[in-house]
Amino acid sequence: MSTEISMQENGNGRVLKGTVVASKMQDTITVAVERYTKHKKYKKFVRSTKKYLVHDQGNTAEVGAKVEIIETKPISRRKRFVLLSK
Repeated sequence: MSTEISMQENGNGRVLKGTVVASKMQDTITVAVERYTKHKKYKKFVRSTKKYLVHDQGNTAEVGAKVEIIETKPISRRKRFVLLSK
């Protein structure tokens, strides 16, 4: 499966920016995406972090790198994103 084909098929997928946390799996990296939202009751801004499994053909990204990921069709049970740029 080519990365370019999956991005062209997906015309309106979410594009997220995050940091690579782990790259020990084959062709897969873990990316932590941080959101900054306002609490409904207390009106305080809260940081929340979510980790995504991202398809990285050839394990090109290193831990600590800032990357962009794009949503695509399901690749496996937990992978729904592809590495867009480093």
